[in-house]
Amino acid sequence: MSFAFEQLSLAVQLRDDATFDNFYPADNDLLVDQLRNQLSAGERYIYLYGAAGTGCSHLLQAACHEAGKTGLAAAYLPLAELHQYHPEELFEGLEQLSLVCIDGIHHVIGDSAWESNLFHLFNRLKERDIKLLISSSCAVRELPIELADLASRLSWGVVYQIKPFSDIQRNEMLQFRAAQRGMELSEEVAQYICYRCQRDTGSLLAVLDTLDLASLKEQRRLTIPFVKATMSW
Repeated sequence: MSFAFEQLSLAVQLRDDATFDNFYPADNDLLVDQLRNQLSAGERYIYLYGAAGTGCSHLLQAACHEAGKTGLAAAYLPLAELHQYHPEELFEGLEQLSLVCIDGIHHVIGDSAWESNLFHLFNRLKERDIKLLISSSCAVRELPIELADLASRLSWGVVYQIKPFSDIQRNEMLQFRAAQRGMELSEEVAQYICYRCQRDTGSLLAVLDTLDLASLKEQRRLTIPFVKATMSW
């Protein structure tokens, strides 16, 4: 991670596979392009939202990986994991970075201390022209924000909704991620997995992890009988 939060000893790590090249965009090409370009000539502040499993966390981590490629310092803050920390300590020094990525802002909305510190962080980053990327489960107007000034600040940026996959795109995503691993996954087998598995991206990729390990161990191709036996379906 580009920024280590040494004063808090946070155990936050970026996933190695959470990159832009490893993200299947489907109907989200414009969003991915904007995020790729944010650190160069892109928007100072981007707010993106989508349901669980649509890829918000992946994209924020990918933005941090992209910053690291060019030697720029970035911070990834998954608030679902970090909400137990005091926000004033958590946000200390972030204005010294090039990019701040706040993942899951909805987890702390309604807490007055968090809202106040988010407001002041926003102002500090704006004063220094630091790039900011925020994700949430919903649009700003749907967040139960108590601090009106924070609601105003969060509404300033460019807003994108991550569009969910159609059934066809879900199959294509699974084949795309399999190909990234060097696995051959036919359309028929992908359809079978999507039919039997929970339909969110995280569950599908967890199945792919299991199948990848099993196929390597047993030196077997991914066929429907093999998938059925491996997954006990």
